[in-house]
Amino acid sequence: MTVRVDVVDGVATLTVDRPEARNALDRETRDDLITALDTLEADGSNARVVVITGSEESGAFVSGADLNELRERSVDEQRAEMAFPRVYERVATCRWPTVARVNGYALGGGCELALACDIRIASTEARLGQPEITLGMIPGGGGTQRLPRLVGPGRAAELALTGETVGGERAATIGLVLDAVPPTDLDDRVAALTDRIADHAPAAVEATVDALRASERLPMDEGLDYERERFLEVFGRESRQEGIDAFREDRDPSWR
Repeated sequence: MTVRVDVVDGVATLTVDRPEARNALDRETRDDLITALDTLEADGSNARVVVITGSEESGAFVSGADLNELRERSVDEQRAEMAFPRVYERVATCRWPTVARVNGYALGGGCELALACDIRIASTEARLGQPEITLGMIPGGGGTQRLPRLVGPGRAAELALTGETVGGERAATIGLVLDAVPPTDLDDRVAALTDRIADHAPAAVEATVDALRASERLPMDEGLDYERERFLEVFGRESRQEGIDAFREDRDPSWR
């Protein structure tokens, strides 16, 4: 297995561990990530938020696609490899919020994996970008679609058309990541975020992230309808009563 899975206090951490290739996304790694998410959702895990990161030994989040695989494939073989849903879509449709802990290189497919997450927190020593054009290709894992939604069309065009990579601080400035912190503070920053998410009612967390994702694909009127239905679904849960009672009684809520 190229992916380690740990679940602690509602936070599931998926660590890509392929240090000999700087965590490049080969077929096995993509399949292992998908399997890890499928297993977490199927086994009754108490996860409420998922963190995706790279092992410290690799020096990377995910450095990109595996170029050895890309070099040898025909167009038809690559088309088969890119059949939907891919790892990017699987991450983007995870039932729980997903956080990319970008601890190193996140280039090409690695940047696209981070883009598929709901939130990205980076080390100041990380590097992110879509350098496919320097190899005679274009982003193929969602980079041309998700990147403009985050940083705007002009900045996305600059990154994709020049192949420029940016450091963590620059990535935070342009909105590619939510925040960039020194490497020694990365764990604390991610934990502060994920612990707060995991403290909330599971049904409300799942409905919120689902509604937020819907905003990316639905026109405003349809999105408002979708939000209303998710609100009513959660409103009918026991957690609504528990949340209000806890607030009135000035105590911490006890979620089921």
